[in-house]
Amino acid sequence: MTPDLECLNLVKRFGDTTAVDTVSFDVPRGSFFSILGPSGCGKTTIMRMIAGFLEPTSGDIQIRGRSVLNTPPNKRPVNMVFQHLALFPMMTIAENIGYGLRRKGMPRDEIARKVDEALERIGLPGIGNRKVDELSGGQKQRVAIARCMVLEPDVLLLDEPLGALDLKLRERMKVELKALQAAFDTTFIYITHDQSEALVMSDQIAVMNNGRFEQIGSGQDLYYRPASAFVAGFVGDTNRWSGQVTRIEGDEMEIRTDSGLLLRGASHGRPLSAGDSAQIFVRPEAIRIAHDTEELSHFDNRMTGRVASLLFNGAASRIIVQDPDGREEIEVNLPQSGEFAGLKRGAEVHIGWSGAQGNCFAAGVR
Repeated sequence: MTPDLECLNLVKRFGDTTAVDTVSFDVPRGSFFSILGPSGCGKTTIMRMIAGFLEPTSGDIQIRGRSVLNTPPNKRPVNMVFQHLALFPMMTIAENIGYGLRRKGMPRDEIARKVDEALERIGLPGIGNRKVDELSGGQKQRVAIARCMVLEPDVLLLDEPLGALDLKLRERMKVELKALQAAFDTTFIYITHDQSEALVMSDQIAVMNNGRFEQIGSGQDLYYRPASAFVAGFVGDTNRWSGQVTRIEGDEMEIRTDSGLLLRGASHGRPLSAGDSAQIFVRPEAIRIAHDTEELSHFDNRMTGRVASLLFNGAASRIIVQDPDGREEIEVNLPQSGEFAGLKRGAEVHIGWSGAQGNCFAAGVR
């Protein structure tokens, strides 16, 4: 089946600055596809090119197999939800949702039917006569999406639409947006710098850095099998060490960190050799905490240290463990059983983790 969206070798330059550098990807029909990256990486530039607000310096953009280059934004089968929604405060909800249909000259009774259907699908039936300022933040989000979806675009673009919401509402809207995408069965292209948003909602995620895609994959691919040091450090929380490879056995290796720790890990990306500078990444949840060293005897990496800080966050609580010489601080998730809930600052703890949980990459490699 032809993808809903295909971008081929996209390049966008602004003078001497290359904002997007030879990016290619395709998005299957009915997918939730996110572009995740830090501010200034080029993700919004890609969205603006898809929407038609910018033309690429080179490359092609195809929607359902047809190039849309040189096609003005209002003629492309796409629509866009902005961060600040841009709802019209002087109009009712029904008038907001039906605005684009009126511009197309659709008969009034047909507009009313489509608006009512849209309100049903977003879970807000019967509010068509209300004003925008009578709605909650989450309801406004749904109305903004309905206003786009009544136009039946092939692709809906969403430019950080949750950025202006408070934390609790943002968490709830992650679930609601995914449900809305499934309800409309429309391809969503979602731009964000928030990894949690991308991981929760997306079928596929492209991690972007300095104008290029570092990796495209599912949330699990990016989290557990990062293809680069940037992805390993950007997606999810992690402990990171720099050092030098001292020994290699197949895919496993030993790295002496700059602070003198000797750690075992597994190589990813470009092959490494003894003597190479390297980085090793270990997730806080991969590290086991125990009452004594015997419980950790099967781990490649073991350490006794003291609790430097306690970071209470309910089920996601952590401690920061300082090694005996004060060279490193390591974040460790506390088990949800509550077994270690009574730990105090300065308490001695034993930690360990498998070498297979350590993702190793050459230092300085993208």
